[in-house]
Formats: sequence, structure tokens, C-alpha cells
Amino acid sequence: GRKGGHKGRARQYTSPEEIDAQLQAEKQKAREEEEQEEGGEGATGDPKKDKKSLDSDESDEDDEDYQQKRKGVEGLIDIENPNRVIQTTKKVTQLDLDGPKELSRREREEIEKQKAKERYMKMHLAGKTEQAKADLARLAIIRKQREEAARKKEEERK
Repeated sequence: GRKGGHKGRARQYTSPEEIDAQLQAEKQKAREEEEQEEGGEGATGDPKKDKKSLDSDESDEDDEDYQQKRKGVEGLIDIENPNRVIQTTKKVTQLDLDGPKELSRREREEIEKQKAKERYMKMHLAGKTEQAKADLARLAIIRKQREEAARKKEEERK
């Protein structure tokens, strides 16, 4: 047979309980950051840390240390790159749903195409397009032929 993995160590999987605990710790941390931004310094965040379990405290501290440690001199230098886009999350209250929505080129072209098609159909139904005129002329010829055929049948019957 086959042997196990080349590392020589058994794989360890994270249990669903640990994953849930980590997610809750991240949510709690996000809430604390929002509260601190709104005006509460460290005093509002301390009671919430007391409420957490020991496991979530340890993972929360690890996450904070990871975010504070930056590669090289990133923490020392403030970067002002005009081309750098900073992702900012907007709250639901800040969203402007009534404002004008910018459409992409493809969306604009699709809307223009639909409007042009609607205009053409209106003109066609009114009989103003070349194709509508040709159709009406053909219909007139067919009606005349049918009337003549009906007359011939009547004459034959008489």
C-alpha cells in the first residue's frame, strides 16, 4: 500500500464549535470598534471583554496583534497614494438610494436599443415605416385577388 501524507503528521480539523466561537469573537470586536468610533474610549469596551469566554479572548487578542503588526515600515509611514482606493463600508443609513444611478456602457446601450425598438414598433403599427407600407401594399393586392376569386365563384354558380 499507500502511506499517509508526506508531512508525516495527522491532519487537524477545526471543529464547528471553534469556528462559531471565532466568528462571534470577530463580530464582538467589530461592535467594540464601532462603539469606540462613536465616542466611547476604552471604558465602554472593557465590560464587554469581561463577558467573553476565555477562548474568544485569546483569539481576539491574536487578531488585534496581527492587525497592529505591519510588514516593514508600513506602520511608520503614512501613505498618501491618490491611486490607492480605500475600501469604506457604508451603513444602511448612509446609502443614497434616491440619487442618480450611474449605468455602465452596456446597460446604457441595452436601454437605448430597447427604446429604439419600441419607437420602431409604434411607427410600424401606425404604418409609417417602409416595411409597414410594403406589408399594407401586399395586403391590398391579396384582398383584391381574393375578391376577384370570390366573384368568379359567384359567376360560376349563377
